[in-house]
Amino acid sequence: MIASFDVPPQGDPASRPTILVVEDEVLVRLDIAAFLRSRGFRVLEAGNAYEAIQLLDAEQDIDLVFSDITMPGSLNGMDLARWVRHKHNRVKVLLTSGTANNVQLASRDNEVVEKPYHPSDVEKNIRRLLGN
Repeated sequence: MIASFDVPPQGDPASRPTILVVEDEVLVRLDIAAFLRSRGFRVLEAGNAYEAIQLLDAEQDIDLVFSDITMPGSLNGMDLARWVRHKHNRVKVLLTSGTANNVQLASRDNEVVEKPYHPSDVEKNIRRLLGN
C-alpha cells in the first residue's frame, strides 16, 4: 500500500538533508520515500546496491543511506554499508531487515531498524544519526 502524505517539504531544498533510500521492493521504497519527503527530506532512490553506489559517486550531497540488507545482486546492504564507510565516510548509514539473523549480524557494526517498521521510527533514527 502506498501512503499519501500531504505535508509539503519545508525550507530551501539545498539546505534539507538528503536521504538515499535503497530498497528492491518498489512499493516499500515508494512508501518510505514519500513519507521522508513529506517530513522535509530530499530523497533519492535506488533499487539495489549498484544503483546506490552510482548515486553516491555522482551526488555529493547525500547525508544518509537507508538501505535494506537483503537485495538482489552480489552486494547486499551490509556490503553497501562497508563501501560507504570506506569511500564516503561522512555519510551515515541506517540498515533495515525483516530477517532476525540479518538484524543481529548487522547490528554489530551498523544502526538497524527492524522490519516491519513504522515510518516515524525511521525518521527518528535518521534525525538522531544526523544530529537534528
